Amino acid sequence: MGKVTAGKEMLGDFAPQFAGFNDDVLFGEVWSREDKLAPRERSIVTVSALLSSGILDSSLKFHIQKAKDNGVTKEEMVEVLTQLAFYAGWPKAWAAFRMAKEVYSE
Repeated sequence: MGKVTAGKEMLGDFAPQFAGFNDDVLFGEVWSREDKLAPRERSIVTVSALLSSGILDSSLKFHIQKAKDNGVTKEEMVEVLTQLAFYAGWPKAWAAFRMAKEVYSE
């Protein structure tokens, strides 16, 4: 994974410490621990956490795309979202399916 700079680009002037945590710690240190948990599995966990928390905005779409980039197939994403529908909520799954359909159609 390339160096993430989205936090600094979006919030660097407004909230530089938070932006640094986002780019350097979350994406720099945590996501890079591939010997502990592969990016593919991190993506599944992240999509699950966002959907379950009701984060149904561009963050979820970004992480669905990241999951695809990390090797999660369309069929696997469908299974993940179907499973989550029963535990996190049907309307949340509908929202995520709309995003996943768009991402996996590209």
